[in-house]
Amino acid sequence: MPAPITDEQNRLDREALLDTAERLFYERGIQAVGMDEVRTASGLPLKRIYRFFAAKEDLVVAVLKRRDQRWRGNLAAHVEQVPDPRERVLAVFDWLAEWFAEPGFRGCAWVNAYGELGPSSEAVLAEVRSHKQAFHDQIAVWIHATGLPVVEPVFLLAEGAIVTAGISGDPAPARHARAAVATLLGTP
Repeated sequence: MPAPITDEQNRLDREALLDTAERLFYERGIQAVGMDEVRTASGLPLKRIYRFFAAKEDLVVAVLKRRDQRWRGNLAAHVEQVPDPRERVLAVFDWLAEWFAEPGFRGCAWVNAYGELGPSSEAVLAEVRSHKQAFHDQIAVWIHATGLPVVEPVFLLAEGAIVTAGISGDPAPARHARAAVATLLGTP
């Protein structure tokens, strides 16, 4: 009889599974990647995978939730280093430009998931909406510190830059959106 699996091993296997699924889903698309491929790439048996996540939809939601925490955390770490409130808002677009220029950038994981599953999966749709609201709220905090009423235009410029860069494969939309936001903020 094999030794029981420890809580630590469960945690490590779950994280490795999420890493594998996130990479595959982001690189190739959620619907293009079957659970057998996730099994092969993760090295975990399907039975074990389904103990962690009863359905592929549950795995997708978990991937998006974890990615949201990391993505917004990395953004905050970059932006909150900047002391001036207006420059802090502009730093959002500097961070986006760096992200857009990363090898393998395929646009917004949440927009991609919505495009594939949003109409057919309430759970995925809820997670996409949760991320977009959290991103909006994160931007709102930084903008409110400027005292200017420009939350919606700045949020829309950020979202538009993300989608445009994802489609074009060019990081320039971050620079263009940054220039528009600088105008809104009255920053030279």
